[in-house]
Amino acid sequence: MKTFGFLLLLPLLLSLSAVAQDQDSLRRAFMAAQAVIQQKSAEDHKQMMQQLGITALRPGPSGNPQAPNAANTDESKATPYTSLPDPLTLKNGRQVTTAKEWWTKRRPEIVEDFDREVYGRMPANVPKVSWRVVSETKETNGEYPVIVKNLVGHVDNSAYPAINVAIELTLATPANASGPVPVMMNYGFRFPAGFRPPTSTTANQGNRPAEPTWQQQLLAKGWGYAVIYPTSYQADNGAGLTQGIIGLVNKGQTRKPDDWGTLRTWAWGASRALDYLETDKAVDAKQVGIEGLSRYGKAAIVTMAYEPRFAIGFIGSSGEGGVKIHRRIFGEQVENVASSAEYHWMAGNFIKYAGPLTPNDLPVDAHELVALCAPRPVFISVGSPTVEGQWVDAKGMFLGGVYAGPVYKLLGKKDLGTTEFPPIETALTDGDIAFRQHSGGHTTGPNWPTFLRYADRYIKSKATVSASR
Repeated sequence: MKTFGFLLLLPLLLSLSAVAQDQDSLRRAFMAAQAVIQQKSAEDHKQMMQQLGITALRPGPSGNPQAPNAANTDESKATPYTSLPDPLTLKNGRQVTTAKEWWTKRRPEIVEDFDREVYGRMPANVPKVSWRVVSETKETNGEYPVIVKNLVGHVDNSAYPAINVAIELTLATPANASGPVPVMMNYGFRFPAGFRPPTSTTANQGNRPAEPTWQQQLLAKGWGYAVIYPTSYQADNGAGLTQGIIGLVNKGQTRKPDDWGTLRTWAWGASRALDYLETDKAVDAKQVGIEGLSRYGKAAIVTMAYEPRFAIGFIGSSGEGGVKIHRRIFGEQVENVASSAEYHWMAGNFIKYAGPLTPNDLPVDAHELVALCAPRPVFISVGSPTVEGQWVDAKGMFLGGVYAGPVYKLLGKKDLGTTEFPPIETALTDGDIAFRQHSGGHTTGPNWPTFLRYADRYIKSKATVSASR
């Protein structure tokens, strides 16, 4: 009987063994691929350093609090700088006092500095994108019926057929809306095979009802949502800089020091997705926002700064290279982003500020990136220092919002209303720049309800939507 029982279980045991072996194979393949990517990234990084005439860089601190070179988390040591670049002072030293001077004189100066030294220049010869609806289905998300369209934006590669680039986009709008609806566009993570993403903190626990997803919260307001996958058109590593849209425009050659980095290309893709949304009758294209978390939080603020058609920004835990002040010595540093692991996000010139130059030599700082979004609303989101950790520097991002305030005020808008860092879960949402630190981890999830209440001041759905099926 025991033998018979074992024989009955044998197929299952063999199946489970095969699954385990497959997972182990996937993990090994993933690690091998990562090793190749890291090697090629290091080679490209070294080549860029040679272009810049740099032989050595200062190493960045560790994100491990127990490491000997752990990143600083002592606020008393965080601000060695004595001043920040003034967003309202022209290069010639004269103060900007009118909105016209901001738009025609000061803003172009700031854009030029970001283009040359931080995010890189978008080439003049970027090819056009042709959009195609791959599939269109009627589905339900929670209690809400939606029309889901999967789209591909094909980039014209006739000038260099060796590289093919396509932008992947998903759009979902209420199925029974009476007219075009506002849409929030999200930068979507796509995990590679063999990579296990962290468990969601919003999953149902015990008998507690699951919280509505961010998509369902949007649908409840009569909005739609879109997800753009940035790695579909530019890889998130230095090894991919001769591929994707950067490689296509450069015809497979390496970048020059002021060529655009990955963050700028991701923002370009979001702009091209917005081009499509302007043609879709289900979308109110004048009321499209952008949202992203972590590296995609960086991409979201860069998108807001460079693309004036986006109506509102929800910037999640963007940290260094995003809304966090570069000059602060707290958490992740310029030196980390300038390393071979992250330099691809930025222009090659950014590497200089990890040696021989320092962050104090940067002609701009993150508050001026927020200022480029003015007068449009920007909501800065971050998690708990004990759950998310200190790496992203919550106060550094708060200050990025604070010091953008003078530009908002010049343009007739409201700033954050305070320079004092608020207690956790205090919503600063009375101004056109907003900030909230939630008590969760590395996610925008807990801040979606607050963001949506804030957004109600700016985004008004003209369509009526029913939740009935």
